[in-house]
Amino acid sequence: MARRTNPLTNTEVKQAKPKDKEYNLADGDGLHLRIKPSGSKLWLFNYTRPFIKKRANISFGSYPAVSLANAREKRKEAHELLAQDIDPKEHRIEVQTQKKGLLENTLKSVAVDWFDIKKNSIKQDYAKDIWRSLEIHVFPALGKYPVSKLTAPIAIDALKKVSSAGNLETARRLTQRLNEIMTFSVNTGLIHANPLSGINAAFEKPKRQHMATIKPDELPEFMQTLNAANLVVVTRALIEFQLHTMTRSNEAAKVCWEEFDLENKLWIIPGSRMKMGREHIIPLTPQVLDILKVLERFRKPFTDFVFPSRYNPKKHVNTETVNKALRRIGYKDRLVAHGFRALASTTLNEKEFNPDVIEASLAHVDKNEVRKAYNRANYLDKRREMMNWWSDHIEMCSVGNMSVASNII
Repeated sequence: MARRTNPLTNTEVKQAKPKDKEYNLADGDGLHLRIKPSGSKLWLFNYTRPFIKKRANISFGSYPAVSLANAREKRKEAHELLAQDIDPKEHRIEVQTQKKGLLENTLKSVAVDWFDIKKNSIKQDYAKDIWRSLEIHVFPALGKYPVSKLTAPIAIDALKKVSSAGNLETARRLTQRLNEIMTFSVNTGLIHANPLSGINAAFEKPKRQHMATIKPDELPEFMQTLNAANLVVVTRALIEFQLHTMTRSNEAAKVCWEEFDLENKLWIIPGSRMKMGREHIIPLTPQVLDILKVLERFRKPFTDFVFPSRYNPKKHVNTETVNKALRRIGYKDRLVAHGFRALASTTLNEKEFNPDVIEASLAHVDKNEVRKAYNRANYLDKRREMMNWWSDHIEMCSVGNMSVASNII
């Protein structure tokens, strides 16, 4: 018959004195109080490990931080685990590891892992824009939050500063990027569900705004204003180059000399620089070729950029150069660089050019895959004819105003 152990009393635990050697006071069912020569008292639970059937101890903490009642509650929990063949010590390690992982997986650390994958599927400039927006608007307030602790109210409160400043589009993009990070957290097993899935509803939707542009009959006035403006030649040339080629600012500002096939009068923009990631070919009109002849005078041997930066010629001009120039010459809120494309499209449609040819010239992607392939293969000659008309039209609107190309000596 097993010897019955009398449970300890609070008085016995409190008054237990140290001896030359450490010793134990038993409370029963595996619970002991170990008193060390130093006087410290430690609760230990002795048990048989499941399956391997070896004896082991697990500490419940020191007395008086852990009281007799607390130690007995921990013993009860340990017996419940053993009844399920779960080792209390292994269970504790697993729980501690999980908690540590949850606390270490902050929004910023998870965002780094997410971004390492994300950046491989998008363009470099767009990737920089994404990360910069997170550094400015998200990480200062939310970066140290474990993703397991992040809630919708916390995130909304952090982004209200952005929306209240009127930056509704930025707020929309940030909610989208936060959701991507949290969905990544779900997919990698860090959290069970995305608590931020509906936060976009907490912010006013940005109103869709069309790029400011001028009417076709205002082009002569614009060319006259451009001629009278005090602009450096390279900036003036960039404005005319973008107007003639109907390209986006990003495409025009970063153009390199090696992209031109002057023999065949073509500008071949690699897919890596295009918005839709697809190579775009632009027929070069006589007027554009004349602009390039002017720019040849400013070409530096140590850079391949057609429009080098004034401050660092090894880099291209800022993609906002044309917009800044337009504001300086009095076209603020009336015309932006992207508006050149709308101006060209409106003018060419009014002159009843083939809409498909116009769309192909603007590098718009046709959703009809068959027609898209046909357009790309067969529209080059038609586009060259149309682009020549457009350049002639610009030149006609510049009569008496002197374009960059007309200044060639």
